[in-house]
Amino acid sequence: MGRGAAFDLARNESVEHVIVADIDSSAAKSLAREMGSKFSAEQLDARNRDQLVRVFSMVDSVVSAVSYTVNLLHTEVAIETGTHMCDLGGNLWVVEKQMELSDRAKDAGITVVPDCGVAPGMTNVLAQAGIDQLTNVESVKIRVGGLQQDPKPPLDYALIFSVEGLINEYVEPCRVLRDGKIVLEEPLVGIEYLDFPAPFGKLEAFNTSGGTSTLPVTHEGKIKNLDYKTLRYPGHAEKMYAFLKLGLMSGEEEDFDGARVAPRTVLEKLLERNLPPTGKDATLIRVTVEGDINGDSRIVEYQVIDLFDEESNLTSMMRTTAFPASAVATMSVSGSIGDRGVLPPEVAVPPSEFIEEMRKRGIEIEERVF
Repeated sequence: MGRGAAFDLARNESVEHVIVADIDSSAAKSLAREMGSKFSAEQLDARNRDQLVRVFSMVDSVVSAVSYTVNLLHTEVAIETGTHMCDLGGNLWVVEKQMELSDRAKDAGITVVPDCGVAPGMTNVLAQAGIDQLTNVESVKIRVGGLQQDPKPPLDYALIFSVEGLINEYVEPCRVLRDGKIVLEEPLVGIEYLDFPAPFGKLEAFNTSGGTSTLPVTHEGKIKNLDYKTLRYPGHAEKMYAFLKLGLMSGEEEDFDGARVAPRTVLEKLLERNLPPTGKDATLIRVTVEGDINGDSRIVEYQVIDLFDEESNLTSMMRTTAFPASAVATMSVSGSIGDRGVLPPEVAVPPSEFIEEMRKRGIEIEERVF
């Protein structure tokens, strides 16, 4: 995802200089050389406050494309150095701690946008775009999947993003709105089926955590029902649900013949080892907002079908996750995003400008109102 953000920033004429930072200096230098003359490299441990302060102080805006476990620290450093920041999120409870620092960020004159990838991130902005068009909103349905174009058994899935993030989605409770109130639902249940254009056809959608992000809090009491489901090829959810119920996703260490190990650790390693390479992937998004305009029923729907890019050799997941973050990073500096504080995407990011920025990058967002 960091490479995807760098690729996008390299092609943005308003960007003067980009620092690629990584704990592996050779990886940082390699990417900087690949991206061109306005790039430089820094060795940086994303957990080291002093190193972070030094590098954050050198730039106007930061895209944090590392583990969610350091996002709170990065927010604190951004406030200290007066640097705009966005991250790719991954954990709702971390985001809530970041948002507690909003007043401090506002006083520092900066904008921090957590959860700024594809889902959450792009989908928050698309949901808000639909909500803004209606007088009253009855429901918001967010359906998203990162899939192989040519799926391989037994799971018909490849590790299109981090295995840590994937398992989190499958084990943590799902925060949704039901009858206008925030409730928690079980993951890997609530299967429904949706049809997409060929070659995808019939796909299943099921509860996963994290996708609604801050939307339920932002719209509690204003919208009756709001939920998020992950799209997969049919049969995937049932298999992963079996792993969950067998305890293979448990993070609690257990004794196995004298060795203490968490089953989740073993499952993650096996998935990394045995799932097929990503290959040519696709990202499918459908955000459906139902309600009315002054009493007349309306449905506003946004759909994205984005494919692996042959020319750049970027996966679709890299494009749809990293490009929103790099766009928000530059929008915070340019003034397109004017509000300051730690703000979720649906609050901070102006939808029409964001959609235009995505289209400039070749991510086609189809809008239907009916």
